[in-house]
Amino acid sequence: QVRLVESGGGLVQPGGSLRLSCAASGFIFSSTAMGWYRQAPGKQREMVACISSGGSTYYGDSVKGRFTISRDNAKNTVYLQMNSLKPEDTAVYYCNRGYCSPIDNWGQGTQVAVSS
Repeated sequence: QVRLVESGGGLVQPGGSLRLSCAASGFIFSSTAMGWYRQAPGKQREMVACISSGGSTYYGDSVKGRFTISRDNAKNTVYLQMNSLKPEDTAVYYCNRGYCSPIDNWGQGTQVAVSS
């Protein structure tokens, strides 16, 4: 059974940083592309960043240069390092399998709030 558990969200001031984690189980993580997505209140869910099984990455335009996706195959975990956070980054963040194309049902996500 595929399980994806997001964590690491919280309240941060503009310009601050957070690192999100997504712990995966139930599938061969090292062979699977992963992605981070987000959904702000009243908006559609959008792709944030993706990483292939080989480590290739892709970023949405709104986060390019500020966010970094990475993976640790030994820990079955994908990370999202978020720097220079802006109020418009406020959203619930989700991880999912697939390279910029989600495969699974959405989990509970982790809330990120950027506010002074």
